[in-house]
Amino acid sequence: MAQATVFNDDPAAQARAFETAGFEYLHLVDLNGAFAGHSVNAPAIRDILSAIKIPLQLGGGIRDREAIESWLAAGVTRVILGTVAVSDPALVSEAARAHPGRIAVGIDARNGKVAVKGWAEESTVSALELAKRFEGAGVAAIIFTDISRDGMMEGANVESTAALARAVSIPVIASGGVNSVQDIERLCGNSAAIAGVVIGRALYDGRIDPAQALMTARCQG
Repeated sequence: MAQATVFNDDPAAQARAFETAGFEYLHLVDLNGAFAGHSVNAPAIRDILSAIKIPLQLGGGIRDREAIESWLAAGVTRVILGTVAVSDPALVSEAARAHPGRIAVGIDARNGKVAVKGWAEESTVSALELAKRFEGAGVAAIIFTDISRDGMMEGANVESTAALARAVSIPVIASGGVNSVQDIERLCGNSAAIAGVVIGRALYDGRIDPAQALMTARCQG
């Protein structure tokens, strides 16, 4: 957290820019919330919700039913549950049954093991083991992040992501390390089960052109 880079001090304006560029879904993480265990950036998140019309999925610090219900009621299309997926999988399954299509599981892995609490702690659970816990539970998607590559511009971990996507019936969204349009081609072309790709830093750095990224993903799809 001490080494955070600020790319834009107006999150709502940034969200509008992504919408204008043609993106059809916004991936949003409350980083402070992930560490604190509860939502910290609620005002900024609500500003973003007011600024855009495209669907938004939110993660970071959402660890109880009250928080899930609150954000869904506020207009968040899909809530991402990470830490609580390890500590209380029953809660995830209950929420998924109560809100079909609106609950996703965030699996952040380091060396194959799931990391929790803003990546500060590593569990003993493997990414595949956690994913399989939610087979048939009604989870809308799994957002799989290779922590070792996230924000490092080293390229996506295509092999691990594709292997996870093939091993479970839940759609998998790839995240972490996406550095080029070629990463998108490799991810989307490697497994039909990969439902989407999260792009972050490469957009802010200008390494990936939004129009080219969208065209590539649609062609691969």
